[in-house]
Amino acid sequence: MHLIRNSLEYVSWKDRKAVVAELKTIYRAETAEKALAALETFSQGPWGKKYPAIAWSWKRQWEQVTPFFAYPAEVRKIIYTTNAIESLHMQLRKIIKNRGHFPNDDAAIKLLYPVDWKGKSSPQRTA
Repeated sequence: MHLIRNSLEYVSWKDRKAVVAELKTIYRAETAEKALAALETFSQGPWGKKYPAIAWSWKRQWEQVTPFFAYPAEVRKIIYTTNAIESLHMQLRKIIKNRGHFPNDDAAIKLLYPVDWKGKSSPQRTA
């Protein structure tokens, strides 16, 4: 998802729909090999020549993209159409932003555990 968003930073507003349609052939490919072939086609095509930074950024990040193709198409669609992970990270950052560092992993976990994931701490239980 981040790679797609990053790619669109290079594209003018009038070209975005067409470029996104081309990028779909890459990230919706059945296998990593077919996706790499689609990326090469994109880079040699008119959009790749007009916006070479897009193909360059995809090629630079290719090692991080290829595990994505191990998932079935249904799972991949969920991955790139939801922001659940980003939302979780935002909530975690909100909780720990005022803390400098943690002496160990347990200290961080203890801080994060009582969160109700709406950005507020859960009430402490009393016995």
